[in-house]
Amino acid sequence: MSRTVTVGLDRSPESRAAAEWAAREALLRALPLKIVHVWEPVPEYTAHLLHGSETHEHWIEQLTRESAEGLRLGHPGLEVISEQLTGGTVVDILCETAGLAELLALGSRGFGEIGGFMFGSVSLPVVARAERPVVLVRAEEQAADERKMDPTGAPSASAPFRPVVLGLDTDAPDDTLLEFAFDAAARREASLRVVHAWPEPPTSFYRFSGDAELYDSLERQQAAALTEVLRPWRQKFPGVEVIEASRCGSAGQVLVSASHDASLAVVGRRIRTSPLGAHIGHVTHAALHHITAPVAVVAHG
Repeated sequence: MSRTVTVGLDRSPESRAAAEWAAREALLRALPLKIVHVWEPVPEYTAHLLHGSETHEHWIEQLTRESAEGLRLGHPGLEVISEQLTGGTVVDILCETAGLAELLALGSRGFGEIGGFMFGSVSLPVVARAERPVVLVRAEEQAADERKMDPTGAPSASAPFRPVVLGLDTDAPDDTLLEFAFDAAARREASLRVVHAWPEPPTSFYRFSGDAELYDSLERQQAAALTEVLRPWRQKFPGVEVIEASRCGSAGQVLVSASHDASLAVVGRRIRTSPLGAHIGHVTHAALHHITAPVAVVAHG
């Protein structure tokens, strides 16, 4: 089965922004775009309040058809497939759909002045469970936001891409995560900023003598470890400019700060089972809440 870039569609503005982002991503990957609307049957009186005299099924068909037509017109050459799915919960169906896709894009609401993401009842459980990459896109995201300013200093959808930013744990680097980030940067002809955070020395709180020397030694060790992890990937993707950023501090805060000008931020989520359910980890959680660029969460072993 041919893979697709898939987007979960509803009538929200963040969903429409996700669909536009997914269309651009599908063109970058030379893949079809699949629009998926998952619906659960609603009582007749509720459907009437929502859609007037139209049936719920007719409204869904119209939504997906008009969205597909608009994306075809806005992105010439893009193959667009639309599908309406039912027969389970929205989260279950989207997770199953993600398993057949190259990646799944979902919309996520912003926090207003703070920026970032506010999780709904769908996006967070899908991110926590899906075993394929899931990208969350905020409502305000536009094509020009992914690009650098043009020579006049104005936003431009034709200017070069801003950097792709990858948050990486050098103690447990994963090939799936690295492959996704390097490939995303290569397709965009963008630089890849790889961010690694490490904790302060345990003595720094007390300011013992020799702290400066210890800090410098740790800084060199951590930077060298990052360089070593990235060495084979630089060879595999020689056309990607790699910017290494090894910083002391909270991993989540360091990643958020380094992603202020990103076209795409990439974080990992370790696949693991727990009696309390799936978890995304504190770094991924910080990224999804506070990074304003689209955030790709890549599940890995």
